[in-house]
Amino acid sequence: MIYKLTCTLVCFILAFQLKGQEIAYELDPKKNTTATYEELIQFYKDLASSDSRARLLEIGVTDVGKPLHLLVLSADGHFDPKQVKAANKAVLLINNGIHPGEPEGIDASMMFVRDILAADKLPENVVMCLIPVYNVAGMLNRGISRVNQNGPDLYGFRGSRQHYDLNRDFIKTDTRNSKLFQQIFQTWDPDVFLDTHTSNGADYQYIMTLIATQKDKLHPLLGTWMEETFTKPLYTRMEASNYPMIPYVNSLGETPESGLVGFLESGRYSTGYAALHHTIGYMPETHMWKPYAERVQSTYTLMNHLLELTASQQVTLIEKRRQVKEAVRQQTVFPITWQLNTGQVDSLQFLGYEAGHKESKVSGLQRLFYDRGKPTKIQIPYYNNYEPVINIEKPIAYIVPQAYDRVVDLLKINGVKLQPLSRDTTITVELYYITDYKTMNKPYEGHYLHHDVQVRTVQKNMQFFAGDLWVEMNQERNRYIVETLEPQAIDSFFNWNFFDAILSQKEYFSAYIFEEEAVRLLEENPEWKVELESERVHNSKFAQDGRAQLDWIYRKSPYYEVGHLLYPIARVR
Repeated sequence: MIYKLTCTLVCFILAFQLKGQEIAYELDPKKNTTATYEELIQFYKDLASSDSRARLLEIGVTDVGKPLHLLVLSADGHFDPKQVKAANKAVLLINNGIHPGEPEGIDASMMFVRDILAADKLPENVVMCLIPVYNVAGMLNRGISRVNQNGPDLYGFRGSRQHYDLNRDFIKTDTRNSKLFQQIFQTWDPDVFLDTHTSNGADYQYIMTLIATQKDKLHPLLGTWMEETFTKPLYTRMEASNYPMIPYVNSLGETPESGLVGFLESGRYSTGYAALHHTIGYMPETHMWKPYAERVQSTYTLMNHLLELTASQQVTLIEKRRQVKEAVRQQTVFPITWQLNTGQVDSLQFLGYEAGHKESKVSGLQRLFYDRGKPTKIQIPYYNNYEPVINIEKPIAYIVPQAYDRVVDLLKINGVKLQPLSRDTTITVELYYITDYKTMNKPYEGHYLHHDVQVRTVQKNMQFFAGDLWVEMNQERNRYIVETLEPQAIDSFFNWNFFDAILSQKEYFSAYIFEEEAVRLLEENPEWKVELESERVHNSKFAQDGRAQLDWIYRKSPYYEVGHLLYPIARVR
Protein backbone atom coordinates (compact mmCIF):
# COMPACT_ATOMS: atom_id res chain seq x y z
CA MET A 1 0.00 0.00 0.00
CA ILE A 2 2.84 2.39 0.93
CA TYR A 3 4.56 1.58 -2.40
CA LYS A 4 1.41 2.34 -4.40
CA LEU A 5 0.90 5.63 -2.55
CA THR A 6 4.53 6.60 -3.18
CA CYS A 7 4.21 5.86 -6.91
CA THR A 8 1.00 7.87 -7.09
CA LEU A 9 2.65 10.81 -5.35
CA VAL A 10 5.69 10.67 -7.64
CA CYS A 11 3.50 10.56 -10.74
CA PHE A 12 1.48 13.51 -9.43
CA ILE A 13 4.62 15.57 -8.82
CA LEU A 14 6.03 14.65 -12.25
CA ALA A 15 2.74 15.51 -13.92
CA PHE A 16 2.76 18.92 -12.23
CA GLN A 17 6.36 19.56 -13.29
CA LEU A 18 5.84 18.40 -16.88
CA LYS A 19 2.62 20.36 -17.35
CA GLY A 20 4.67 23.45 -16.56
CA GLN A 21 6.91 22.82 -19.57
CA GLU A 22 5.02 24.89 -22.09
CA ILE A 23 6.67 25.29 -25.46
CA ALA A 24 7.01 28.28 -27.78
CA TYR A 25 4.07 27.11 -29.88
CA GLU A 26 1.75 27.08 -26.85
CA LEU A 27 3.02 30.38 -25.45
CA ASP A 28 2.25 32.19 -28.71
CA PRO A 29 -1.40 33.39 -28.64
CA LYS A 30 -1.56 32.97 -32.42
CA LYS A 31 -0.07 29.43 -32.27
CA ASN A 32 2.18 30.37 -35.16
CA THR A 33 5.61 29.78 -33.60
CA THR A 34 7.86 26.75 -33.79
CA ALA A 35 10.70 25.95 -31.39
CA THR A 36 14.25 26.95 -32.13
CA TYR A 37 16.92 24.25 -32.05
CA GLU A 38 18.19 25.46 -28.68
CA GLU A 39 14.68 25.46 -27.19
CA LEU A 40 13.99 22.00 -28.58
CA ILE A 41 17.08 20.31 -27.16
CA GLN A 42 16.80 22.07 -23.80
CA PHE A 43 13.19 20.92 -23.54
CA TYR A 44 14.19 17.28 -23.96
CA LYS A 45 17.16 17.61 -21.64
CA ASP A 46 14.87 19.01 -18.93
CA LEU A 47 12.29 16.30 -19.56
CA ALA A 48 14.83 13.47 -19.40
CA SER A 49 16.43 14.84 -16.24
CA SER A 50 13.06 15.04 -14.48
CA ASP A 51 11.60 11.65 -15.44
CA SER A 52 13.22 8.23 -15.08
CA ARG A 53 11.05 6.91 -17.91
CA ALA A 54 12.88 9.14 -20.43
CA ARG A 55 16.47 9.06 -21.62
CA LEU A 56 18.05 11.45 -24.13
CA LEU A 57 20.90 9.88 -26.10
CA GLU A 58 23.51 11.46 -28.36
CA ILE A 59 23.96 9.06 -31.28
CA GLY A 60 26.77 10.81 -33.12
CA VAL A 61 27.84 14.05 -34.78
CA THR A 62 25.74 15.34 -37.69
CA ASP A 63 26.93 17.26 -40.73
CA VAL A 64 26.79 20.56 -38.84
CA GLY A 65 28.93 19.36 -35.95
CA LYS A 66 26.07 19.01 -33.48
CA PRO A 67 24.78 15.65 -32.21
CA LEU A 68 21.82 13.70 -33.48
CA HIS A 69 19.65 13.09 -30.42
CA LEU A 70 17.35 10.19 -29.72
CA LEU A 71 14.76 10.31 -26.93
CA VAL A 72 13.76 6.90 -25.61
CA LEU A 73 10.65 6.46 -23.48
CA SER A 74 10.26 3.24 -21.49
CA ALA A 75 7.59 2.76 -18.84
CA ASP A 76 9.73 0.42 -16.73
CA GLY A 77 12.92 2.46 -17.13
CA HIS A 78 14.73 -0.19 -19.17
CA PHE A 79 16.60 1.34 -22.12
CA ASP A 80 18.75 -1.47 -23.43
CA PRO A 81 17.45 -2.38 -26.93
CA LYS A 82 18.32 -6.06 -26.54
CA GLN A 83 16.45 -6.19 -23.23
CA VAL A 84 13.49 -4.42 -24.84
CA LYS A 85 13.35 -6.96 -27.67
CA ALA A 86 13.79 -9.88 -25.26
CA ALA A 87 10.77 -8.59 -23.31
CA ASN A 88 8.69 -8.63 -26.54
CA LYS A 89 7.95 -4.94 -26.35
CA ALA A 90 6.94 -3.19 -29.55
CA VAL A 91 9.14 -0.31 -30.70
CA LEU A 92 7.64 2.83 -32.24
CA LEU A 93 10.15 5.19 -33.91
CA ILE A 94 9.13 8.78 -34.69
CA ASN A 95 11.32 10.98 -36.89
CA ASN A 96 10.91 14.77 -37.03
CA GLY A 97 12.44 17.58 -39.00
CA ILE A 98 13.91 15.68 -41.92
CA HIS A 99 12.63 18.81 -43.68
CA PRO A 100 12.78 21.42 -40.89
CA GLY A 101 10.66 23.82 -42.93
CA GLU A 102 7.88 21.35 -42.14
CA PRO A 103 8.08 21.59 -38.33
CA GLU A 104 4.66 20.37 -37.17
CA GLY A 105 6.12 17.11 -35.92
CA ILE A 106 8.80 18.91 -33.94
CA ASP A 107 6.25 20.88 -31.90
CA ALA A 108 3.64 18.11 -31.79
CA SER A 109 6.20 15.63 -30.44
CA MET A 110 7.25 17.94 -27.63
CA MET A 111 3.67 18.17 -26.41
CA PHE A 112 3.00 14.50 -27.11
CA VAL A 113 5.82 13.06 -25.00
CA ARG A 114 5.26 15.60 -22.23
CA ASP A 115 1.54 14.86 -22.04
CA ILE A 116 1.72 11.05 -22.11
CA LEU A 117 4.31 11.12 -19.34
CA ALA A 118 2.33 13.67 -17.31
CA ALA A 119 -0.85 11.63 -17.68
CA ASP A 120 1.02 8.36 -17.04
CA LYS A 121 -0.23 6.99 -20.37
CA LEU A 122 3.00 5.50 -21.68
CA PRO A 123 2.07 1.89 -22.50
CA GLU A 124 3.98 -0.81 -20.64
CA ASN A 125 4.31 -2.89 -23.80
CA VAL A 126 5.72 -0.20 -26.13
CA VAL A 127 9.07 1.57 -26.11
CA MET A 128 8.98 4.83 -28.02
CA CYS A 129 12.07 6.21 -29.75
CA LEU A 130 11.89 9.77 -31.03
CA ILE A 131 14.33 11.85 -33.06
CA PRO A 132 13.62 15.46 -32.00
CA VAL A 133 15.10 16.82 -35.23
CA TYR A 134 16.92 14.83 -37.89
CA ASN A 135 18.18 17.63 -40.14
CA VAL A 136 19.91 19.67 -37.43
CA ALA A 137 21.67 21.96 -39.92
CA GLY A 138 18.38 22.68 -41.65
CA MET A 139 16.69 23.62 -38.37
CA LEU A 140 19.52 26.01 -37.53
CA ASN A 141 19.08 27.66 -40.96
CA ARG A 142 15.97 29.53 -39.87
CA GLY A 143 14.02 31.73 -42.29
CA ILE A 144 10.94 31.89 -44.58
CA SER A 145 11.95 29.71 -47.54
CA ARG A 146 8.55 28.05 -48.19
CA VAL A 147 6.51 30.61 -50.14
CA ASN A 148 3.47 28.30 -50.44
CA GLN A 149 3.21 27.63 -46.70
CA ASN A 150 0.91 29.29 -44.18
CA GLY A 151 3.15 29.67 -41.13
CA PRO A 152 4.80 29.38 -38.76
CA ASP A 153 6.45 32.82 -38.70
CA LEU A 154 9.99 31.39 -38.95
CA TYR A 155 11.16 27.84 -39.58
CA GLY A 156 14.08 25.76 -40.81
CA PHE A 157 15.31 24.98 -44.30
CA ARG A 158 14.79 21.80 -46.34
CA GLY A 159 18.43 21.22 -47.29
CA SER A 160 21.17 19.81 -45.09
CA ARG A 161 24.57 21.39 -44.44
CA GLN A 162 25.74 19.92 -47.77
CA HIS A 163 22.45 20.95 -49.41
CA TYR A 164 21.08 17.43 -49.63
CA ASP A 165 17.43 16.52 -49.27
CA LEU A 166 17.86 13.97 -46.48
CA ASN A 167 14.67 12.17 -47.49
CA ARG A 168 16.44 11.00 -50.63
CA ASP A 169 19.58 9.76 -48.85
CA PHE A 170 18.62 6.50 -47.16
CA ILE A 171 20.29 4.21 -49.71
CA LYS A 172 23.12 6.28 -51.18
CA THR A 173 24.03 7.68 -47.72
CA ASP A 174 26.02 10.75 -48.69
CA THR A 175 25.57 12.27 -45.23
CA ARG A 176 26.56 11.57 -41.64
CA ASN A 177 22.90 11.96 -40.71
CA SER A 178 21.89 9.01 -42.88
CA LYS A 179 24.54 6.77 -41.34
CA LEU A 180 23.39 7.75 -37.84
CA PHE A 181 19.74 7.10 -38.70
CA GLN A 182 20.56 3.65 -40.06
CA GLN A 183 22.49 2.89 -36.86
CA ILE A 184 19.41 3.87 -34.82
CA PHE A 185 17.15 1.81 -37.05
CA GLN A 186 19.30 -1.30 -36.89
CA THR A 187 19.84 -0.95 -33.12
CA TRP A 188 16.16 -0.62 -32.24
CA ASP A 189 14.56 -2.52 -35.18
CA PRO A 190 11.29 -0.53 -34.95
CA ASP A 191 8.03 -2.33 -35.55
CA VAL A 192 6.27 0.90 -36.56
CA PHE A 193 7.80 4.06 -38.00
CA LEU A 194 6.36 7.58 -38.34
CA ASP A 195 8.06 10.40 -40.29
CA THR A 196 6.34 13.81 -40.05
CA HIS A 197 5.97 16.13 -43.08
CA THR A 198 4.05 18.98 -44.73
CA SER A 199 2.73 18.73 -48.28
CA ASN A 200 2.84 21.08 -51.26
CA GLY A 201 0.52 20.70 -54.22
CA ALA A 202 -3.22 20.78 -54.84
CA ASP A 203 -5.73 22.57 -52.62
CA TYR A 204 -8.41 20.60 -50.75
CA GLN A 205 -10.32 20.56 -47.46
CA TYR A 206 -8.19 18.03 -45.58
CA ILE A 207 -5.68 19.19 -42.97
CA MET A 208 -3.72 15.94 -43.26
CA THR A 209 -3.01 13.41 -45.98
CA LEU A 210 -1.20 10.14 -45.35
CA ILE A 211 1.42 8.05 -47.10
CA ALA A 212 1.32 4.47 -45.84
CA THR A 213 3.98 1.93 -46.73
CA GLN A 214 2.95 0.66 -50.17
CA LYS A 215 1.12 -2.57 -49.31
CA ASP A 216 2.23 -4.38 -52.48
CA LYS A 217 5.89 -3.78 -51.64
CA LEU A 218 5.68 -5.25 -48.16
CA HIS A 219 5.79 -9.00 -47.69
CA PRO A 220 2.22 -10.36 -48.17
CA LEU A 221 2.11 -11.56 -44.56
CA LEU A 222 2.54 -7.96 -43.42
CA GLY A 223 1.06 -5.76 -46.17
CA THR A 224 -2.59 -6.85 -45.96
CA TRP A 225 -2.48 -7.09 -42.18
CA MET A 226 -1.09 -3.53 -41.97
CA GLU A 227 -3.93 -2.25 -44.15
CA GLU A 228 -6.65 -3.84 -42.02
CA THR A 229 -5.13 -3.44 -38.56
CA PHE A 230 -3.32 -0.10 -38.74
CA THR A 231 -4.12 1.96 -41.83
CA LYS A 232 -7.92 1.67 -41.90
CA PRO A 233 -8.25 2.19 -38.12
CA LEU A 234 -6.04 5.29 -38.38
CA TYR A 235 -8.43 6.78 -40.93
CA THR A 236 -11.44 5.89 -38.77
CA ARG A 237 -9.91 7.26 -35.58
CA MET A 238 -8.72 10.49 -37.19
CA GLU A 239 -12.17 11.16 -38.65
CA ALA A 240 -13.72 10.59 -35.22
CA SER A 241 -11.20 13.14 -33.89
CA ASN A 242 -12.42 15.67 -36.51
CA TYR A 243 -9.30 15.27 -38.64
CA PRO A 244 -10.53 13.26 -41.65
CA MET A 245 -7.67 12.11 -43.88
CA ILE A 246 -7.18 11.12 -47.49
CA PRO A 247 -4.23 9.29 -49.05
CA TYR A 248 -1.41 11.59 -50.12
CA VAL A 249 -2.65 13.72 -53.02
CA ASN A 250 -0.50 12.36 -55.83
CA SER A 251 -2.79 13.20 -58.75
CA LEU A 252 -3.07 11.24 -61.97
CA GLY A 253 -3.74 14.50 -63.83
CA GLU A 254 -3.69 18.23 -63.14
CA THR A 255 -6.18 18.13 -60.26
CA PRO A 256 -7.25 15.46 -57.73
CA GLU A 257 -10.53 14.91 -59.60
CA SER A 258 -8.51 12.98 -62.20
CA GLY A 259 -7.78 10.36 -59.53
CA LEU A 260 -5.12 9.68 -56.95
CA VAL A 261 -2.14 7.36 -57.38
CA GLY A 262 -0.70 5.53 -54.39
CA PHE A 263 2.83 6.72 -53.69
CA LEU A 264 5.48 4.11 -54.53
CA GLU A 265 8.21 4.87 -52.02
CA SER A 266 11.52 3.28 -52.94
CA GLY A 267 14.46 2.81 -50.59
CA ARG A 268 15.74 6.37 -50.99
CA TYR A 269 12.83 7.58 -48.81
CA SER A 270 12.55 6.98 -45.08
CA THR A 271 9.43 4.80 -45.23
CA GLY A 272 10.80 2.98 -48.29
CA TYR A 273 13.97 2.23 -46.37
CA ALA A 274 11.86 1.01 -43.43
CA ALA A 275 9.97 -1.34 -45.76
CA LEU A 276 13.25 -3.00 -46.77
CA HIS A 277 13.51 -4.05 -43.12
CA HIS A 278 9.86 -5.15 -42.77
CA THR A 279 8.74 -2.17 -40.70
CA ILE A 280 5.29 -0.61 -41.07
CA GLY A 281 5.79 3.04 -42.00
CA TYR A 282 3.62 6.16 -42.17
CA MET A 283 4.37 9.61 -43.49
CA PRO A 284 1.70 12.19 -42.59
CA GLU A 285 1.65 15.19 -44.93
CA THR A 286 -0.28 18.09 -43.44
CA HIS A 287 -1.59 20.63 -45.94
CA MET A 288 0.75 23.61 -46.23
CA TRP A 289 -1.98 26.23 -46.51
CA LYS A 290 -3.98 25.24 -43.44
CA PRO A 291 -3.27 27.27 -40.26
CA TYR A 292 -0.19 26.07 -38.42
CA ALA A 293 -2.15 25.31 -35.25
CA GLU A 294 -4.42 22.90 -37.13
CA ARG A 295 -1.43 21.17 -38.68
CA VAL A 296 0.29 20.73 -35.33
CA GLN A 297 -2.84 19.46 -33.59
CA SER A 298 -3.62 16.95 -36.34
CA THR A 299 -0.06 15.58 -36.07
CA TYR A 300 -0.36 15.40 -32.28
CA THR A 301 -3.64 13.50 -32.66
CA LEU A 302 -2.19 11.05 -35.18
CA MET A 303 0.73 10.31 -32.85
CA ASN A 304 -1.66 9.43 -30.03
CA HIS A 305 -3.71 7.10 -32.22
CA LEU A 306 -0.63 5.39 -33.65
CA LEU A 307 0.80 4.79 -30.17
CA GLU A 308 -2.52 3.33 -28.99
CA LEU A 309 -2.77 1.05 -32.04
CA THR A 310 0.81 -0.11 -31.58
CA ALA A 311 0.09 -0.98 -27.94
CA SER A 312 -3.15 -2.78 -28.77
CA GLN A 313 -1.53 -4.84 -31.57
CA GLN A 314 1.83 -5.42 -29.87
CA VAL A 315 1.64 -9.22 -29.63
CA THR A 316 0.43 -9.84 -33.19
CA LEU A 317 2.66 -7.12 -34.63
CA ILE A 318 5.81 -8.66 -33.21
CA GLU A 319 4.75 -12.15 -34.29
CA LYS A 320 3.90 -10.99 -37.83
CA ARG A 321 7.31 -9.38 -38.24
CA ARG A 322 9.01 -12.50 -36.85
CA GLN A 323 7.16 -14.63 -39.41
CA VAL A 324 8.07 -12.23 -42.23
CA LYS A 325 11.76 -12.20 -41.32
CA GLU A 326 11.81 -15.98 -41.33
CA ALA A 327 9.89 -16.15 -44.61
CA VAL A 328 12.33 -13.72 -46.23
CA ARG A 329 15.22 -15.97 -45.25
CA GLN A 330 13.58 -18.74 -47.30
CA GLN A 331 12.19 -16.56 -50.10
CA THR A 332 13.71 -17.40 -53.47
CA VAL A 333 12.30 -14.73 -55.80
CA PHE A 334 12.34 -10.98 -55.10
CA PRO A 335 10.64 -8.23 -57.11
CA ILE A 336 12.94 -5.25 -57.69
CA THR A 337 10.84 -2.99 -59.95
CA TRP A 338 7.09 -2.31 -59.95
CA GLN A 339 4.50 -0.67 -62.17
CA LEU A 340 1.08 0.75 -61.41
CA ASN A 341 -1.80 -1.56 -62.29
CA THR A 342 -4.17 0.94 -63.93
CA GLY A 343 -6.68 -1.83 -64.63
CA GLN A 344 -7.42 -2.18 -60.93
CA VAL A 345 -9.06 0.92 -59.50
CA ASP A 346 -10.81 1.77 -56.24
CA SER A 347 -12.98 4.75 -55.41
CA LEU A 348 -12.56 7.42 -52.72
CA GLN A 349 -14.80 10.15 -51.44
CA PHE A 350 -12.80 13.35 -51.84
CA LEU A 351 -13.40 16.68 -50.10
CA GLY A 352 -11.90 19.24 -52.42
CA TYR A 353 -12.52 22.68 -53.87
CA GLU A 354 -13.85 23.48 -57.32
CA ALA A 355 -10.92 23.89 -59.69
CA GLY A 356 -10.81 26.01 -62.80
CA HIS A 357 -8.68 28.24 -64.99
CA LYS A 358 -8.49 31.99 -65.30
CA GLU A 359 -6.15 34.59 -66.75
CA SER A 360 -2.89 35.07 -64.91
CA LYS A 361 -2.23 38.67 -63.82
CA VAL A 362 1.49 37.95 -64.26
CA SER A 363 1.71 36.25 -67.64
CA GLY A 364 -1.70 36.88 -69.18
CA LEU A 365 -1.95 33.15 -69.81
CA GLN A 366 -4.42 30.67 -68.32
CA ARG A 367 -3.59 29.50 -64.77
CA LEU A 368 -5.03 26.91 -62.42
CA PHE A 369 -6.92 28.08 -59.35
CA TYR A 370 -9.06 26.54 -56.61
CA ASP A 371 -12.19 28.32 -55.39
CA ARG A 372 -12.27 27.85 -51.60
CA GLY A 373 -15.77 29.32 -51.58
CA LYS A 374 -16.97 26.26 -53.50
CA PRO A 375 -16.14 23.09 -51.53
CA THR A 376 -16.83 19.81 -53.32
CA LYS A 377 -17.60 16.29 -52.17
CA ILE A 378 -17.14 13.79 -54.99
CA GLN A 379 -16.06 10.22 -55.70
CA ILE A 380 -12.71 9.97 -57.45
CA PRO A 381 -10.63 7.03 -58.75
CA TYR A 382 -7.85 5.70 -56.55
CA TYR A 383 -5.06 3.63 -58.09
CA ASN A 384 -3.12 1.90 -55.35
CA ASN A 385 -2.16 -1.48 -56.75
CA TYR A 386 1.34 -2.21 -58.01
CA GLU A 387 2.68 -5.32 -59.67
CA PRO A 388 6.27 -6.48 -60.14
CA VAL A 389 7.97 -5.88 -63.48
CA ILE A 390 11.38 -7.47 -62.83
CA ASN A 391 11.75 -10.42 -60.47
CA ILE A 392 15.16 -11.70 -59.41
CA GLU A 393 15.93 -15.22 -58.28
CA LYS A 394 18.25 -14.90 -55.34
CA PRO A 395 21.66 -16.59 -55.55
CA ILE A 396 23.16 -18.77 -52.86
CA ALA A 397 25.41 -15.82 -52.09
CA TYR A 398 26.82 -12.59 -53.49
CA ILE A 399 30.53 -11.89 -53.48
CA VAL A 400 31.46 -8.25 -52.94
CA PRO A 401 35.08 -7.31 -53.77
CA GLN A 402 36.67 -5.67 -50.74
CA ALA A 403 37.74 -2.75 -52.95
CA TYR A 404 34.20 -1.36 -52.72
CA ASP A 405 34.56 0.03 -49.22
CA ARG A 406 31.42 2.15 -49.38
CA VAL A 407 29.24 -0.82 -50.29
CA VAL A 408 30.81 -2.96 -47.57
CA ASP A 409 30.33 -0.23 -44.95
CA LEU A 410 26.64 0.23 -45.78
CA LEU A 411 25.99 -3.50 -45.71
CA LYS A 412 27.60 -3.64 -42.26
CA ILE A 413 25.60 -0.66 -40.95
CA ASN A 414 22.43 -2.43 -42.06
CA GLY A 415 23.20 -5.59 -40.15
CA VAL A 416 24.11 -7.71 -43.16
CA LYS A 417 26.31 -10.67 -42.23
CA LEU A 418 29.54 -10.66 -44.23
CA GLN A 419 32.06 -13.49 -44.28
CA PRO A 420 35.55 -12.57 -45.55
CA LEU A 421 37.16 -15.15 -47.81
CA SER A 422 40.08 -16.75 -45.98
CA ARG A 423 42.32 -17.19 -49.05
CA ASP A 424 42.74 -16.32 -52.70
CA THR A 425 40.53 -18.59 -54.77
CA THR A 426 38.79 -19.03 -58.13
CA ILE A 427 35.01 -19.54 -58.08
CA THR A 428 32.53 -20.20 -60.87
CA VAL A 429 30.05 -17.34 -60.62
CA GLU A 430 27.27 -15.58 -62.48
CA LEU A 431 28.04 -12.02 -63.56
CA TYR A 432 26.18 -9.21 -65.31
CA TYR A 433 27.37 -7.15 -68.23
CA ILE A 434 25.57 -3.80 -68.37
CA THR A 435 24.18 -3.74 -71.91
CA ASP A 436 22.17 -0.53 -71.67
CA TYR A 437 21.15 2.14 -69.20
CA LYS A 438 19.78 5.66 -69.14
CA THR A 439 21.15 8.51 -67.04
CA MET A 440 19.45 11.69 -65.88
CA ASN A 441 20.76 14.72 -67.77
CA LYS A 442 20.72 16.88 -64.63
CA PRO A 443 22.16 16.12 -61.19
CA TYR A 444 19.72 14.73 -58.64
CA GLU A 445 20.82 14.94 -55.01
CA GLY A 446 24.47 15.01 -55.97
CA HIS A 447 24.23 12.16 -58.50
CA TYR A 448 23.48 11.57 -62.16
CA LEU A 449 21.05 8.80 -61.41
CA HIS A 450 20.84 5.77 -63.71
CA HIS A 451 17.60 4.00 -64.61
CA ASP A 452 16.16 1.49 -67.09
CA VAL A 453 19.20 -0.74 -66.73
CA GLN A 454 19.55 -3.76 -69.02
CA VAL A 455 21.92 -6.63 -68.31
CA ARG A 456 23.37 -9.73 -69.96
CA THR A 457 24.21 -12.68 -67.73
CA VAL A 458 27.41 -14.70 -68.14
CA GLN A 459 29.09 -17.56 -66.28
CA LYS A 460 32.75 -17.07 -65.51
CA ASN A 461 35.56 -18.53 -63.47
CA MET A 462 36.46 -15.48 -61.42
CA GLN A 463 39.46 -14.90 -59.21
CA PHE A 464 38.73 -13.56 -55.73
CA PHE A 465 41.10 -12.64 -52.97
CA ALA A 466 41.41 -13.14 -49.23
CA GLY A 467 39.24 -10.47 -47.62
CA ASP A 468 36.59 -10.29 -50.36
CA LEU A 469 33.14 -10.59 -48.78
CA TRP A 470 30.82 -13.59 -49.05
CA VAL A 471 27.20 -12.51 -48.48
CA GLU A 472 25.09 -15.58 -47.73
CA MET A 473 21.47 -15.19 -48.83
CA ASN A 474 19.82 -16.80 -45.82
CA GLN A 475 19.38 -13.57 -43.84
CA GLU A 476 16.41 -11.52 -42.68
CA ARG A 477 18.20 -8.63 -44.46
CA ASN A 478 17.78 -10.41 -47.81
CA ARG A 479 15.49 -7.77 -49.20
CA TYR A 480 17.87 -4.92 -48.44
CA ILE A 481 20.70 -6.96 -49.99
CA VAL A 482 18.80 -7.69 -53.20
CA GLU A 483 17.46 -4.18 -53.71
CA THR A 484 20.88 -2.59 -53.28
CA LEU A 485 23.13 -5.13 -55.04
CA GLU A 486 20.95 -6.00 -58.06
CA PRO A 487 21.77 -3.27 -60.61
CA GLN A 488 18.27 -3.15 -62.10
CA ALA A 489 16.59 -2.34 -58.78
CA ILE A 490 15.13 1.16 -58.53
CA ASP A 491 17.52 2.39 -55.85
CA SER A 492 20.41 0.01 -56.39
CA PHE A 493 23.93 1.06 -55.54
CA PHE A 494 24.61 0.86 -59.29
CA ASN A 495 21.86 3.37 -60.09
CA TRP A 496 23.33 5.71 -57.47
CA ASN A 497 26.70 5.69 -59.31
CA PHE A 498 28.68 3.51 -56.89
CA PHE A 499 30.13 1.55 -59.83
CA ASP A 500 30.45 4.16 -62.58
CA ALA A 501 34.14 3.36 -63.15
CA ILE A 502 33.13 0.17 -64.99
CA LEU A 503 31.22 2.25 -67.55
CA SER A 504 34.36 3.65 -69.15
CA GLN A 505 37.15 1.79 -70.93
CA LYS A 506 40.68 1.85 -69.57
CA GLU A 507 42.46 0.68 -72.75
CA TYR A 508 41.87 1.78 -76.35
CA PHE A 509 43.60 1.40 -79.73
CA SER A 510 45.40 3.70 -82.14
CA ALA A 511 43.66 3.38 -85.49
CA TYR A 512 46.78 3.60 -87.68
CA ILE A 513 48.36 0.68 -85.79
CA PHE A 514 45.27 -1.43 -85.19
CA GLU A 515 44.25 -1.23 -88.88
CA GLU A 516 46.64 -4.02 -89.91
CA GLU A 517 45.61 -6.21 -86.98
CA ALA A 518 41.95 -5.66 -87.85
CA VAL A 519 42.56 -6.93 -91.38
CA ARG A 520 44.23 -10.04 -89.97
CA LEU A 521 41.35 -10.64 -87.55
CA LEU A 522 38.77 -10.38 -90.35
CA GLU A 523 40.71 -12.88 -92.47
CA GLU A 524 40.90 -15.33 -89.57
CA ASN A 525 37.21 -14.86 -88.76
CA PRO A 526 35.31 -14.75 -92.08
CA GLU A 527 31.97 -14.76 -90.24
CA TRP A 528 32.93 -11.35 -88.82
CA LYS A 529 33.21 -10.03 -92.39
CA VAL A 530 29.64 -11.09 -93.07
CA GLU A 531 28.39 -9.44 -89.88
CA LEU A 532 30.39 -6.26 -90.55
CA GLU A 533 29.05 -5.95 -94.09
CA SER A 534 25.49 -6.45 -92.84
CA GLU A 535 25.99 -3.69 -90.25
CA ARG A 536 27.27 -1.34 -92.97
CA VAL A 537 24.23 -2.06 -95.14
CA HIS A 538 21.75 -1.43 -92.35
CA ASN A 539 23.51 1.53 -90.72
CA SER A 540 24.58 4.28 -93.15
CA LYS A 541 26.19 6.36 -90.39
CA PHE A 542 28.28 3.36 -89.36
CA ALA A 543 29.23 2.73 -92.99
CA GLN A 544 30.74 6.25 -93.19
CA ASP A 545 32.68 5.98 -89.90
CA GLY A 546 36.01 4.14 -90.21
CA ARG A 547 36.82 4.47 -86.51
CA ALA A 548 33.46 2.93 -85.54
CA GLN A 549 34.14 -0.06 -87.83
CA LEU A 550 37.56 -0.60 -86.29
CA ASP A 551 35.98 -0.36 -82.84
CA TRP A 552 33.40 -2.98 -83.87
CA ILE A 553 36.26 -5.39 -84.67
CA TYR A 554 38.20 -4.38 -81.55
CA ARG A 555 35.27 -5.26 -79.28
CA LYS A 556 35.17 -8.77 -80.77
CA SER A 557 38.92 -9.25 -80.42
CA PRO A 558 40.79 -10.77 -77.47
CA TYR A 559 42.34 -7.34 -76.82
CA TYR A 560 39.08 -5.78 -75.65
CA GLU A 561 39.06 -5.52 -71.84
CA VAL A 562 36.76 -8.01 -70.16
CA GLY A 563 36.09 -5.61 -67.26
CA HIS A 564 34.42 -2.93 -69.34
CA LEU A 565 30.71 -2.83 -68.37
CA LEU A 566 31.21 -5.89 -66.14
CA TYR A 567 29.28 -5.39 -62.92
CA PRO A 568 31.70 -6.46 -60.17
CA ILE A 569 29.27 -8.02 -57.69
CA ALA A 570 29.22 -11.76 -58.35
CA ARG A 571 26.31 -14.14 -57.86
CA VAL A 572 27.01 -17.69 -56.71
CA ARG A 573 24.37 -20.07 -58.08
